[in-house]
Amino acid sequence: MADFKSKYVTAEAAAAAIQDGDWVDYGFGGGFPELMDKAIAARKGQVKDVKIRGGLVIRPRIEVIEADPEQESFTYYSWHIGDYERKKQKEGLVKFIPTILRSLPDLYRHHIRVDVACVPVSKPDADGYCGLGLSNFAWRTIFENARTVIFEINEHYPTFHGFEGSHRVHLSEADYIVEGEHEPLPVRNYRDASETDLAIARNVLKEIPDGAMLSLGVGGVPFAVANMIAESDLKDLGCWTGTISDAYMALHRAGKLTNRMKSVDTGLSTWNLAMGSQEFYDWLQEYGDSFHPGDLDYVHSPWRIAENKNVISINGGVQLDLLGAENAESAGTRQLSGIGGQLDFLEGAYRSEGGKGFICLASTHANKDGSLSSNIVPFIPTGSTTSAPRTMIQCVATEYGVAKLPGLSLRERAQAMINIAHPDFRKELTEYADANFR
Repeated sequence: MADFKSKYVTAEAAAAAIQDGDWVDYGFGGGFPELMDKAIAARKGQVKDVKIRGGLVIRPRIEVIEADPEQESFTYYSWHIGDYERKKQKEGLVKFIPTILRSLPDLYRHHIRVDVACVPVSKPDADGYCGLGLSNFAWRTIFENARTVIFEINEHYPTFHGFEGSHRVHLSEADYIVEGEHEPLPVRNYRDASETDLAIARNVLKEIPDGAMLSLGVGGVPFAVANMIAESDLKDLGCWTGTISDAYMALHRAGKLTNRMKSVDTGLSTWNLAMGSQEFYDWLQEYGDSFHPGDLDYVHSPWRIAENKNVISINGGVQLDLLGAENAESAGTRQLSGIGGQLDFLEGAYRSEGGKGFICLASTHANKDGSLSSNIVPFIPTGSTTSAPRTMIQCVATEYGVAKLPGLSLRERAQAMINIAHPDFRKELTEYADANFR
């Protein structure tokens, strides 16, 4: 460790490396450079036109945003809107950058600039190796293309290094190393499953075979599916997912998550991000040897995903049209989240032998006046995002059943979607289909 003592500096000293016009990367998800964020925010008025990128932040605040609401020095950009970022976007303080996560490493390699990478890492071992904690992301690609690399050591992170070092970096790769006291890890909690969530989950559960490789999104339905699997007769399930969460911990504790049937990473749970409760983070630390945390190039490759049989991808949506096109991320022009890795896993499931990709949503949503609107619509409204084209959607699940769309004509697709819409809206949907699809 003595060889790297000269690299240890205060967060304030590391922040002094940031210059006017720099692009600074904070990372994604539960991994966040907390000390660097505070130190950079303190440079308000000393620098100008500093652009900061992050995404899916689950902390209650980002200091560069809070310190500079006039955006005198800093502008914050998000790859995927989280809860805090959504609030700040309404105030004009977060700019959204659309991307498919599997494309992000190539963006950094060939199309966009990164000047300073603030990389959150775990405590180093005796040889100077650190783990990437809760977020592998595309960190290696990012910092290998950066002018200045800052490692921020978070004493709370799990310390595992991944399969064959897949989650590992070395202190020698940093220009500066920052350490200090951090807040407890940010946790992501989810509401209890509703009766509608449970009905949707029951419909999906019928489609899952023994030995399936599960890619569970986050939210009520994926968690309900996991809990139902835990109480079912299903066995020998696997994990290959963008975000590993408490849902997989439940499957593991029920003896269902063996990864025994996986063709790639047999015996290991494969993931890119980790997000959940403190109990879940403790579980990651305890069972670190059973994970393959990989970067986006590895985990989000549809071709690698599809090397496994029976890939079951389960994600949520906002609305779908009668032909299956999906809006997964916006309400009109208001950005709610992002597409993230949904397309990556939909395509991976499509390519997998026996694979099925599910978009799960309630058939309706309540308006402010208490009335209901259908989440299955004749067409995606103007201003809303078409996140996934109709040609990529395989299965749609609501509380009324599962529509399986591959191989169907336009009219047949519309009828399959009408069959799982809320009964109160089927008449008007049928009238539109009859007039437009013959």
